[in-house]
Amino acid sequence: MLITNIRQLVLTEENARTTPLRGAELAILPVLENAFLLIENQRIVDFGDMARCPLRADQTIDATGRYVLPAWCDSHTHLVFARSREEEWVNRLKGMSYEEIANRGGGILNSANRLQETSEDLLFEQALERLGEVRKSGTGLIEIKSGYGLTVESELKMLRVIRRLKESSDVEIKSSFLGAHSVPLAYRNGYRQGYISLIINEMLPRIADEGLADYVDVFCEKLAFSVEEMEEVLTAAAQYGLRPKVHVNQFNCMGGIAAAIRHGAVSVDHLEVVDDSDIEALRNGNTIATLLPSAPFFLQDHIPPARRLLDANVPVALASDFNPGTSPSGRMPFVVSLACIMMKMLPEEAIQAATLNGAFALEVAADFGSISRGKYANLIITKPMPSLAYLPYSFGSDLVDMVLIKGK
Repeated sequence: MLITNIRQLVLTEENARTTPLRGAELAILPVLENAFLLIENQRIVDFGDMARCPLRADQTIDATGRYVLPAWCDSHTHLVFARSREEEWVNRLKGMSYEEIANRGGGILNSANRLQETSEDLLFEQALERLGEVRKSGTGLIEIKSGYGLTVESELKMLRVIRRLKESSDVEIKSSFLGAHSVPLAYRNGYRQGYISLIINEMLPRIADEGLADYVDVFCEKLAFSVEEMEEVLTAAAQYGLRPKVHVNQFNCMGGIAAAIRHGAVSVDHLEVVDDSDIEALRNGNTIATLLPSAPFFLQDHIPPARRLLDANVPVALASDFNPGTSPSGRMPFVVSLACIMMKMLPEEAIQAATLNGAFALEVAADFGSISRGKYANLIITKPMPSLAYLPYSFGSDLVDMVLIKGK
């Protein structure tokens, strides 16, 4: 396949990076004007100025007036769930807080109850439809978590659904085990350790035996799991080769970031609130700070301090946090817009955080996240636009014209 007359080919790399973009590097977006791109056997084999464009190919796409970008790399989602939770959203509009809803058995426990009652086949059908929707908006690489099961069999059921999605879709998928998402009601009031023991002694061995997870996750928050409890789960998961990608600092600074980094976390996700010690820990490590702006947008909560992180030379990624409670959308173009509007990121920074650094946050940047020879041809072809900045600027418009995943 040959794509010709590309107005601007975005995020080109002559040699693929081996480390994520940090701080000021995110604002430097390499592009080629009036370009072509050649695809063979699912991968990018050449690109450059139209003056040296090959004369023919089996299939040619004329991209006159259009921009070609790498597909979005969404490194944090909860795409497998049984039902939406709009009634809780209405309760928040009436004045209830996230914590009040959770303490009444809503939130994660609500989703867990519904998922436990839903068959694996129905969960798969629903999730496959959602995956098709995010693919249409340009997502070509995605992480999906468990965490709405909270029993041995339901957590395994979720992870088996994710495995079926991997087998059924051309979108590249990574799975994370998030059994430590919330403490079930039966284990509260003095029995918390019993649930942590269930995760460590029953869930993890069976997940490892079936090869169901690529990562381990813990929701480290006052209303979920303490830093010490998180470390206990991460230590156990490490015995099975599962590296951490953890929820931290959504509502409180608790020391979870530094602890996650000590355990070799690939990423720490949310970071709506950070303090100086959190920034220092991230500045001196290789862990990626994954920001999820659609969650605080939906909750009307603290906005992640993207500029502080970038100014501290921290590698930043963007993801959708697609889930039924706090971010009921997986549309990455809107996430990029929110990053610019709410967090004051430049379009160049937001685009690279949502593509190349997202691929690094899933440890597959050798194959995804940029326009580079040898990488998979996961591409977005936009509709004609006046400028690249128009993509996040025009947040209400659908500017994705065509999505190619592995060259198709």
